Amino acid sequence: MKQVNIGGVPEHFNLAWYLTLKDGEYKNEGINLRWHDYYGGTGAMCKALRNKDIDIAVILTEGIVKDIIAGNPSKIVQTFVQTPLIWGIHVAAKSNYKTINDLKGTKAAISRYGSGSHLMAYINAENNQWNLDNDLNFEVIKNLDGAVEGLTNEVADYFLWEKFTTKPLVDNGTFRSVGNCPSPWPCFVIAVREEFIENNETELKTILDIINNTTADFKDIPSIDKTIANRYEQKLEDVQEWLTLTEWSQEVIDKKTIENVQNKLLKLNIIPNKVDYNTLIHKL
Repeated sequence: MKQVNIGGVPEHFNLAWYLTLKDGEYKNEGINLRWHDYYGGTGAMCKALRNKDIDIAVILTEGIVKDIIAGNPSKIVQTFVQTPLIWGIHVAAKSNYKTINDLKGTKAAISRYGSGSHLMAYINAENNQWNLDNDLNFEVIKNLDGAVEGLTNEVADYFLWEKFTTKPLVDNGTFRSVGNCPSPWPCFVIAVREEFIENNETELKTILDIINNTTADFKDIPSIDKTIANRYEQKLEDVQEWLTLTEWSQEVIDKKTIENVQNKLLKLNIIPNKVDYNTLIHKL
């Protein structure tokens, strides 16, 4: 049995992986797929790919594009979630900040440099015509628990994280939402170490076939909204709203999208240069 390590955030987007693992679908094909939760998000997964701790990552598009350009020996093999990620912009419940513009020049909590929360702080700043050199400051807080502590203790002032994941913290009075910042591209892709692609293409195709078969009909799974609400401790109406906003993909990310991501990252000085489509993508 071939052991394969895969990483992702422990969020509702990845429930399809849990369901296919629970049903033993990979083991039936001779693959021992081991899932690893990465609470630190994209930056932590980029590091894990580089260190060969994982072979595959379900990861934010902008984060892995940046890291491949910075030397991560991996390739994007497929889009996983086609729709944008809706990043909620959060402050501590007792904070004096009421609007996004109140946050200009204050300190953003980020999980780590190169993470989605870091990169999207730049997108939010640009959307609001802030000065990217003077109006952005960062405090590394590692994960969502660190953000709770950091904002509550006023170590940082605001935090961008997926809206529905943080909604329970808004509901219970830990955070207050001051707005949203959707990513300007499909949010999650599947990235794989180049060495793994070269040596295990058959197994990789099998893994993708299994997960794609499930995501294609994900919304039709009986009581899937209740399953998500229970597993991720979210309100049923929030899950139902999220399901209407979310579309999975079984396709390779296209050239136009990759061009858009690179143009935006280059403009924000997050990447030093653009690279060819085939430097980032591997078509199986």
